[in-house]
Amino acid sequence: MDSTDQFKKLDALDRRILRAVQRQGDLSQAELAEKVATSPASCWRRLKALEADGILLETVRLVDPVKVGKGLDVICQVRMKSHAVDARAQFEKFAHSHDKIMECYSMSGEWDYLVRVIVHDVREYEEFLMRELLPQDSVATSASHFVLKRVKSTTEIPV
Repeated sequence: MDSTDQFKKLDALDRRILRAVQRQGDLSQAELAEKVATSPASCWRRLKALEADGILLETVRLVDPVKVGKGLDVICQVRMKSHAVDARAQFEKFAHSHDKIMECYSMSGEWDYLVRVIVHDVREYEEFLMRELLPQDSVATSASHFVLKRVKSTTEIPV
């Protein structure tokens, strides 16, 4: 079943559940059932089905980066030396292994990857860039853009 088939089978109750748990993932079963206007048993079955279908992923708590000393977001564009499968795999393995890298996207267009890095300050970013990212064999060059203000940041998928 492809993703469009999965989306088509979601009814109004499934969508209400998805919207509610994206906004507040720590609701109890009873609170969630009340919020989406169904019984707790029905709500639990629906949640389990959404998890089994891979629609609902793991539950997490979001951390305010500023309050834990990681207030600098950097958007880094990366150009590869080679587009060979092994070169891309090496870079993607690097991205997965670094906790400063919050997101990494393979891109179309002029740049090959878009990476969001979160650090304490410019000095920490410079160390990461010069000692870790740029020395990667597969990386040709990069361009860094420092975020001045988060205008919108959400994890909520519209359903």
